[in-house]
Amino acid sequence: MLAGMRSDAATVEEYLERLPEDRREAVSMVRSAILERLPEGYAEEMRWGMISYEVPLAVQPNTYNGKPLMYAALASQKRHMAVYLSGVYADPDARQDFEEAYHATGKRMDMGKSCVRFRRLDDLPLDVIGDAIARYSMAAFVDLYHRGRRR
Repeated sequence: MLAGMRSDAATVEEYLERLPEDRREAVSMVRSAILERLPEGYAEEMRWGMISYEVPLAVQPNTYNGKPLMYAALASQKRHMAVYLSGVYADPDARQDFEEAYHATGKRMDMGKSCVRFRRLDDLPLDVIGDAIARYSMAAFVDLYHRGRRR
């Protein structure tokens, strides 16, 4: 797989194997940080060509697109790697806390609405990412999703 191409890998292991060595190492380290702090119940899957951490359909079957709710994701893109944080996207308080903690590390933040882009592992404060991952139990994230859908 070329970095940046949407992966058709069926498993996380296959996805990682296809990455160039430097990216494999960085993505694997971020993945470990996510798995260490991921609250109980979320499932790690391959979806949308990236590693996805999601609410299983058995828990929340009624979603806007019929797919599991994505809580977080990790991907190797063409020019960067990225962590996607749905809780930071959906909750203004979580976003403010995340941005303040990120800036306090002194690292340069390159972020879209939910996407935190990085080129090297050293660019990413793993403890801040871990705190964002640990922030929402699955039940709390499902509640956040429903509150957002009512707006």
